[in-house]
Amino acid sequence: MILLDHNIPRDQADLLRRWRVHCSQVGFEVGRPEWEDQEEILRLLHRLKLPTFFTRDVGFYRAEYRHPNYCIVVLDGPALETVNHIRRFLREPVFRTRAHRVGGVAKVRASGIAWWPIGQRKPVRVNWSG
Repeated sequence: MILLDHNIPRDQADLLRRWRVHCSQVGFEVGRPEWEDQEEILRLLHRLKLPTFFTRDVGFYRAEYRHPNYCIVVLDGPALETVNHIRRFLREPVFRTRAHRVGGVAKVRASGIAWWPIGQRKPVRVNWSG
């Protein structure tokens, strides 16, 4: 399941859907619009089956948020680039499947990805392929 935070612009979510990326957005299809607290989002992630959660909230990029049943991806860039970063992340060979993504926290930038999997003391850098 691809889950988008409420801070992802609605037009960007709609564009993802037009590109056949099946996703739900917090505050619209899942959860409540007033969910601002990271703890509420984390409780939701624990209830879902292997979700990948995309957010623009850099506060989610924390080692203690790593969990074997979900992936958190922080998008660090202009709001208008959100959908491109999401698609690019999902197409990246290292993260193409849920099995490869779950268990870690990522920060996505135009220059590459900082990936912090469970068991690592520090994040590792993943350069964009091709």
